Amino acid sequence: MTRPRLLLLSLGGTITMVPSAAGGIAPKLGAAELVASVPDLAAVADIEADSPARLPSPSLTPAHLLDVAQRIEAAFADGADGAVVIQGTDTIEESVFLLDLLIPGDKPVVVTGAMRGAATPGADGPANLLAAARVAASDAARGLGALAVLNDEIHAARFVQKSHTALTSSFASPMAGPLGMVAEDRVRILARVARLPILPVGLGPPAPVALISWAMGDDGRLLSALPDLGYAGAVIEAMGAGHVPADAVEAVGALAARMPVVLASRCGTGPVFTGTYGYAGGEIDLIRRGLIPAGTLSALKARLLLGLTLRGDHAETGAAFAAYQ
Repeated sequence: MTRPRLLLLSLGGTITMVPSAAGGIAPKLGAAELVASVPDLAAVADIEADSPARLPSPSLTPAHLLDVAQRIEAAFADGADGAVVIQGTDTIEESVFLLDLLIPGDKPVVVTGAMRGAATPGADGPANLLAAARVAASDAARGLGALAVLNDEIHAARFVQKSHTALTSSFASPMAGPLGMVAEDRVRILARVARLPILPVGLGPPAPVALISWAMGDDGRLLSALPDLGYAGAVIEAMGAGHVPADAVEAVGALAARMPVVLASRCGTGPVFTGTYGYAGGEIDLIRRGLIPAGTLSALKARLLLGLTLRGDHAETGAAFAAYQ
């Protein structure tokens, strides 16, 4: 029986880190070394391993992920059955969402990493890598888009969040829960999500989008500077279900008249409202002033989606976010 073929790409992250002479841990291990450290992978699939980068995840950019998406598309065209991307956990929720937006088709794309360094007692990297490979090689995972697999849980790209700075159970999908798990070496899918519209990878990296998180007492004085700083759009991470102070609405509306502005929530979970609060600075007021509701997307993910839509016809922006309402 022919075994699945997987492409495994490592970008670095804690899973690749070992103690450094300068103190602390730093990225060192490459994809081939990670594969060699988990002998059980040989029974899962034939693996082609490469290391496009060896970076801590805060230093990753959307351009790195566009390169990854193009490599994966090429591998799929050449017959690969799935792909695993290894990186640091700090930006996994953004990376997996980018890949979900950019890679078409039904073949599984899985992002994984580790909360503990490779030399740390109880390192979770090997188990996460093995689980990710099992999901990427599984027919059960086809058609689910890009997935994050850590701590034996399978998460959809649009819902997953890093929720803790230290625990190996850091990753959660508070809006919907995990789609499934890996148990007894078996991939178990308990729920499915439909693929949403794919955006072309060939148009390049996302346009620059500012992310403004709103705090009590902020009057929005920074907003007028954003267009002159080179931003093509902005995401406002507003209070509650999508609200800002009344004395800031003129600044918000003025910005929306100059560039696309998306309205998200700093709560991290739950939809942005569209028709409940009618006071100045409520979501009804802000949407009337031209803001685009982010729906169920976090501000981090709304920023990426907005940046991708702003590479082309701005008229597509509202339609892109309508899919997440």
